[in-house]
Order: sequence, then structure tokens, then C-alpha cells
Amino acid sequence: MRTEDNTMQHRFDLICFDWDGTLFDSTNCITLALQQAVVDVGGARPTREQASYVIGLGLLDALRQVAPDVPQERYRELSDRYRVHYFRHINDITLFDGVPELLAELRGRGHQLAVATGKSRRGLDEALETVGLTHMFDASRTADQTAGKPDPQMLLELMEELDVSPERTLMIGDTTHDLELAYNARCASVAVSYGAHGTSGFERWQPLQVVHSVAELRSCLLQPPA
Repeated sequence: MRTEDNTMQHRFDLICFDWDGTLFDSTNCITLALQQAVVDVGGARPTREQASYVIGLGLLDALRQVAPDVPQERYRELSDRYRVHYFRHINDITLFDGVPELLAELRGRGHQLAVATGKSRRGLDEALETVGLTHMFDASRTADQTAGKPDPQMLLELMEELDVSPERTLMIGDTTHDLELAYNARCASVAVSYGAHGTSGFERWQPLQVVHSVAELRSCLLQPPA
């Protein structure tokens, strides 16, 4: 793991966040929806570990991995069943404690903020509106707008749109897909352990730091070293 830069709060102009499992406490809902959808179309129920591993990928990529025994011609039905189960519980999902305050403080200190997510454009827009954060981000990319994670295109487009170099960009996420995305785009990353993947496999992608709560993430990003 790379040594943390002691001036992290001044090192980055653009901070890109993953959405599910990083800002939005949706991991359990997504996992259950994937499991139930696969069973609905006759597939073998994936384990919780298998279902949570694909969080962060675009939906079709996720379904290919989580339901290898489901024929491709049934993917549309599988996608539809996933959405039925997910949206049945959407109102039960909230932001992690401290997220609105963290984002507001980052903006107040002059950082540009963006979202890079495996969600669809519609899904992200609805989520942002639901939690009142649409105004908080300067740009966003979703998996149906561009190449999905871990292809670097999503981050490359955000950096180009906001005119920020890879050296001045930080990616924050809860999965190895997020960290590999940053690595492939030649950006630094910070991993959070409270989402879908725990810490398994993080070190391979050389995050600057692994944090275990939003409060710890705030300290990492905003508090000067002792």
C-alpha cells in the first residue's frame, strides 16, 4: 500500500465518489435484489458473497457474473426482476451518516466533486434527487453512458469535462472495481471498508488509505496531519 500523502486535503482538485456502498447505504438491498431476481428466472441463488462482489459493475456485467446458469436471452427479464426487487425497498435506503456534511465541507474548501458509478443514468438521477444531493456534484458518469468499471473511460471523461489531471484526481470507493478503475486511469484512490467488499483484494490496487467509516474518511480528506 502506498504511503499516504501528508497534504491530502491540498493534493486533489477533483474527488470522485462511487455511489452504492460508498455514499449510499444500499449494499444489502442490492445484494438481496440480485439474489431474488436470479431465483425468479430459474437460476441458482447466488451466495451473499457472490452477489455483493458484483456491486459497482454495470447491471449487465453484474448479471453475467452472478447468474452464469441463466441464458443470455433471459437477461432482460432478469434485469426487470432485479429492478422490481430493488425499487420495492428503495425508500428504506439512506445515505451513510455524515455524508451530506462531508460533501458540503469538501465543496466549501474548493474541491470539485463527481460521481462514477455502475448505476444507470436514471437510477443515479433518481437517487440524487431522493436524497437532495443533485446540486452537490459538478459531474457524474454512469455505466450506461460510457464503459463500465474497471475500464478507465468513466474517470477519463470526468477529468476531461472538469479539466483536471490524473495527478490531481482522487477516486473513493468500496470495491476492488473502484480501485482498479482509479489504477487504470492513473489516479490515486482511497478505499472504504464499510460497503460491499470489505478489505479483501484492496491492497493489489494500491489505495492511499483504507478507512472504516465516513468519520474516518473525513479525517483522511480534511484534517491536517498531527
